[in-house]
Amino acid sequence: MERFDGWIGGLGTASGLRYVIGHWPHSPLGTFTDVMLERPDGHRMLLAPSPEVAAFVGATYTFDEVRYVPVDLRSAGSAFFLTAGPLESRFTLGGRSPLGLLLRAVPWRVATAPWWIATIDAIARRVLPGVRTVGSAGGGRTEYYGAQDLHRIVAATTTLDGVDQGALRPVSPPVRFGFGSTPTAPSWVRITTLIAGAGNAGNSVEPIGSGGSPSR
Repeated sequence: MERFDGWIGGLGTASGLRYVIGHWPHSPLGTFTDVMLERPDGHRMLLAPSPEVAAFVGATYTFDEVRYVPVDLRSAGSAFFLTAGPLESRFTLGGRSPLGLLLRAVPWRVATAPWWIATIDAIARRVLPGVRTVGSAGGGRTEYYGAQDLHRIVAATTTLDGVDQGALRPVSPPVRFGFGSTPTAPSWVRITTLIAGAGNAGNSVEPIGSGGSPSR
């Protein structure tokens, strides 16, 4: 059972770009941040800070392009600042949502237990369109998303290749990297991801470009 403990942020933009930030202080790959983005034309890209992260995440989800680039996420209070190769994002967290209050009420050991995560999957599908809590991670593996808190993202600016992507918008349509998307409303979710099962999932996309040494 591989365990990734951290946060996931999902944001949409007026241009149609949607992206997902994964920030993992504790994982089998060490501390890292990665970004998955889907352009309006459906092109899916992974921005990974190391070849190891690119290989693991690229084998777990589906992308049309994988890039190895410097990825850096910093915060000052409720403000977050992200640079990830061609993508730059500044976003602000609001208060805890009603769903966040419910998630925090579940004891940590229960919220991160595979049996609980599998049990609430049907509820998550109905309450949060596009969201699933359990599914395939490829290579005969199963992935579980154990959410423990949720804050709304209330403001954001995003540029891709230096081009302003417009105002913050819902994550719609849902992103298509894996078996589920993030909540439609831009959100910052406290989460533990578990990946169970043997085997290495394959992916035909190889990382391209070093983009220099990843910053920390």
